[in-house]
Amino acid sequence: MATKRDPKYPAQPAPTNEVQPDDPIAPGGERHQQAQGREDVLTTSQGGPVATNQNIATAGNRGPALLQDHVFRDKIFHFDHERIPERVVHARGTGAHGVFETYESLEDLTCADIFARKGEKTEVFVRFSTVAGNKGSFDLARDVRGFAVKFYTKEGNWDLVGNNMPVFFVQDAFKFPDLIHAVKEAPDRGFPQAQSAHDNFWDFISLMPESTHQVMWAMSDRGIPRSFRFMEGFGVHSYKFVNAKGEARFVKFHWKPLQGLQSVTWPEALSINGADPDFHRRDLWDAIQAGDFPEWELGVQVFDDDFADSFDFDVLDATKIIPEELVPVKPIGKMTLNRTVANHFDETEQVAFMTHNIVRGIDFSDDPLLQGRNFSYLDTQLKRLGSTNFTQLPVNAPRCPMANFHRDGHMQTDVHTGRASYEPNSWTGDERGPRESEELGLRFEAEQVSGAKHQARPESFADHYSQAHQFWISQTEVEQAHIVAAFTFELSKCEVPQIRTRMLANLRNVDESLAQRVADGLGMELPEASTPAVKPRKDLPASDALSILKNGPKDFKGRKLGLVVGDETDAKALKALVDAVTGAGGMVEMITPAVGGVTLSDGSQQPGLQFIKGTKAALYDAVALLVTEQAAKQLADVPEARDFVTEAHVNCKFVGWTPEAKPLAVAAGVTPDEGWVDLSDAKAAVKAFGKLRYWERDVTAPAK
Repeated sequence: MATKRDPKYPAQPAPTNEVQPDDPIAPGGERHQQAQGREDVLTTSQGGPVATNQNIATAGNRGPALLQDHVFRDKIFHFDHERIPERVVHARGTGAHGVFETYESLEDLTCADIFARKGEKTEVFVRFSTVAGNKGSFDLARDVRGFAVKFYTKEGNWDLVGNNMPVFFVQDAFKFPDLIHAVKEAPDRGFPQAQSAHDNFWDFISLMPESTHQVMWAMSDRGIPRSFRFMEGFGVHSYKFVNAKGEARFVKFHWKPLQGLQSVTWPEALSINGADPDFHRRDLWDAIQAGDFPEWELGVQVFDDDFADSFDFDVLDATKIIPEELVPVKPIGKMTLNRTVANHFDETEQVAFMTHNIVRGIDFSDDPLLQGRNFSYLDTQLKRLGSTNFTQLPVNAPRCPMANFHRDGHMQTDVHTGRASYEPNSWTGDERGPRESEELGLRFEAEQVSGAKHQARPESFADHYSQAHQFWISQTEVEQAHIVAAFTFELSKCEVPQIRTRMLANLRNVDESLAQRVADGLGMELPEASTPAVKPRKDLPASDALSILKNGPKDFKGRKLGLVVGDETDAKALKALVDAVTGAGGMVEMITPAVGGVTLSDGSQQPGLQFIKGTKAALYDAVALLVTEQAAKQLADVPEARDFVTEAHVNCKFVGWTPEAKPLAVAAGVTPDEGWVDLSDAKAAVKAFGKLRYWERDVTAPAK
């Protein structure tokens, strides 16, 4: 069953029509809605009641505006300054509140208070995002997704600023500006937006072999997740756990969705971006509002220096993973998102994540990409939020007691008391202010560091292709076919042939069959392989953890069925199907031929949330056609209805149907197969829907 709503966070009331028939209408035709009492009076930002919110003061009925109208000035002043600079990357984001619960004490590994007690609950705020597009771009871009979590712990805020992929494009922060400049819209023409299928990006990638592993992930279905609820999260870097004895171990962080992994196909992504460019943010909002709270387990890979020294790759290299079969992921807690934001700007836009926000018991590794991020993020927040006091914004403010000698600055909202604004000082009582605590304060690992000044990559970072090959062989045939199709599509958008050639030469170092299939798709001869810095290994074993399809959902919980009904649809069969879906924890969206709904077989009226001309099959995890033969014949004459069925079929969705719907299937030009499920047994049909896709229908996969 779907999770029940936490009574602490009730659903928002349905919108009501508050237009009153007796609202005063002025001679000019504008409506003047009047306050009912002092408590709902509209005011200026200084608290002064506003007499009119419709017209600027003028000299005479049709004369010039008066400069003295400070109420208008107050309103337009705030409007003119509503926008703050958008994030350079991760601009399009969606946020939610939740809680993290620790499974058991980890005191042997870390002295972090958040992991000190079994059952400890910590407030969190999460922001999901795309990377390359601006705030107005679409949700289903092929892109990395940001997965940033702010833990409001009892010892300060801890930001785990990660992505939905465990590796990154570059090994050193020095190259990050170049990467982003390459993937963003070309400076001379201002396009393309929110996509990597263009010359600049692939020119950069083809000249940066270290990016190959990440590109394999981005070209896989990981780059087009079904929603935020069905994707993993990773801390990307190696961090460290430090216990009370000062003992340190490396740690990598993993978020595992309890809903399972799921993606969309590329044709579906294109369809969704046209039908609902806000699909991901709407999905998260709707799920939380419905009480179907998304959940992730936080897991860790913990390893010591001996393992790091013996591992085939450098644990400080952010373009590498440690396979889960080699170091298993240990679940240490669960995060539940149970509350939507009250205001998108106040929270989602103003939240400031920084990798250097750590707490006692967590430390950094010497990963050069992480070290560069630690240096950079404060500049980012100051540029966007305009003041060093951005930590006083509610979404950024710690939930634990806070005291320091930071003073003044733009938009200071704290009222500081006491005489001292410095230390050491000799004042006593409330006058003296806070003091440092060697016992409680964050202490870095006491490790020996030495060496000459240096500006070069270590040789241990030089293998750029071996793990990319491991990723490739870990995918199912269907997933491999999608990777080939993605590379083919993206490289086909490159106008410069040499860029495509360089990329194909690099792909030969990953896998010969991959390179050949992409070359065939492009109609190009396969060039000689590029010369790798280190000979790629082909003996790394496949890892099931790297496949989406091997880690998919086991049932229909949290998924949505698009149910097409018409006049005279069997009311009992409809109820049985809806009950079966909701009983499995899923959702049903009724789709009717017209917005006015339909009349069922028992004479009852069934409203439609969508109508067939205004929706797409790509928006649903499975679809069902529960219509009479007459209704099916009528829908067969509607192009959008035919397209709906065709889209569901070619994208390998399970289709629930009864024989009466055959005229619509015939008109759509599809032949029902074993992925078309008989709705006469509603529970069996919903069990089949839980598999999500009938991949045997995938035309991109190689023939067996």
